[in-house]
Amino acid sequence: MKMQARFENVYNQDSFLSLLGCAHSVERNCWIGDSRSNLKMGASSWPSETELDGVKKMVAEMSGRGVEEVRVVVSPYRICPLGAHIDHQGGTVSAMTINKGILLGFIPSGNTQVLLRSGQFEGIVRFRVDEVQHPRSAASENNKVHENDSSKTYEECDWGTYARGALYALQKENHLTQVGVAYLLALENANSLTVPPTENIELDRVIENEYLGLRNGILDQSAILLSSYGCLTCMNCKTKEHKLIHSPKLHGSPESKGQKAYKILLAFSGLKHALPNNPGYNRRVAECQEAARILLDASGNGDLEPLLCYVEPAAFEAHKCTLESNLLRRAEHYFSENMRVAKGLEAWASGNLDDFGKLISASGLSSIQNYECGCEPLIQLYEILLRTPGILGARFSGAGFRGCCLAFVEADRAIEAASFVRNEYHKLQPVLASQLNQDTAVLICEAGDCAHVI
Repeated sequence: MKMQARFENVYNQDSFLSLLGCAHSVERNCWIGDSRSNLKMGASSWPSETELDGVKKMVAEMSGRGVEEVRVVVSPYRICPLGAHIDHQGGTVSAMTINKGILLGFIPSGNTQVLLRSGQFEGIVRFRVDEVQHPRSAASENNKVHENDSSKTYEECDWGTYARGALYALQKENHLTQVGVAYLLALENANSLTVPPTENIELDRVIENEYLGLRNGILDQSAILLSSYGCLTCMNCKTKEHKLIHSPKLHGSPESKGQKAYKILLAFSGLKHALPNNPGYNRRVAECQEAARILLDASGNGDLEPLLCYVEPAAFEAHKCTLESNLLRRAEHYFSENMRVAKGLEAWASGNLDDFGKLISASGLSSIQNYECGCEPLIQLYEILLRTPGILGARFSGAGFRGCCLAFVEADRAIEAASFVRNEYHKLQPVLASQLNQDTAVLICEAGDCAHVI
């Protein structure tokens, strides 16, 4: 593949937290590489003009180019209200983005050099788009620096991992999860590549599964690339089909009378651990696959791929006695979570946030008891949220092996709830709580839009 334009002088700014040891930043009111290019952006409040101007100014100063030449990728963070830990098994998940995320400023250049700086992390990352990228696992096994590349810089500035992973995915697919999506969109835009969202979902999967060695599913990238303001995104991870479910209140439906307005709380524990370095996540995926293999063999379908989505609920009930206790709990979580997703989609579509919230909390409990993720600080944070005034429902955010819980809260009680959570968590975990910036320890968020280039 021949590449013409490249990008250089990329500046990343993390809006409020570090994500998997990578750098961050950008947003705007247009769509790039998307069949929805003529649609108008929703009412998402992020990013502000001030945030955009700050990123553009920084990139212009770094490059010696004009501010008007700077392009910005807006890649929002996502939440998964229901569908925890089942995307890698082909389950159905729900997701939406929020009005916080990564802003990635960049300027295309006429050469092969990529230069990255971060608003959060130290050092400079340099590599060329004509370098052959190698998966991290392969590089570790070989324990050597590949000739004629910039691996030394990569080792010194590890936050550039996702940028290299994006190049790896594009090279592999012959085109050349916030962060991965942001770098993909920047590379594609700089090289005038038109790639639909569904294909970028697969490219981001290549970054995480093949380049980083993380055995996750497609929830994150699907949410970031497919979401629309005010909608709940439903993704069938087996068939890759998706749909957007509107909230009656946000779209002026007559059914919305009496429906509660909501905000989203993100409560941070102070725990930081890059997911690719945590063996617990991949271990849970392997346990789910082992449970699927046993159930499929028992039901006469041993020739199918060992994923729980290929196990019929009736077959699970008939043969679950063959599973060891830990495998039984993993399968129990999968099947019960799929049921919660189905009920949750109905509750959301009808504007019943009370039932929606109860299902979120039930998902959180199953994550603890059946999927067995989390740790003492995260579980304590989850339990605090459950007894917080105004909270509709809460659960771990993401994989549940580090850092954060999410909650839906009645809009008029959000400030009170955030203060309550901060105070109560500090009583239980004073050391971890003291490490957090108190202004961002509990964030009050709103719904966001999909990733795009400005």
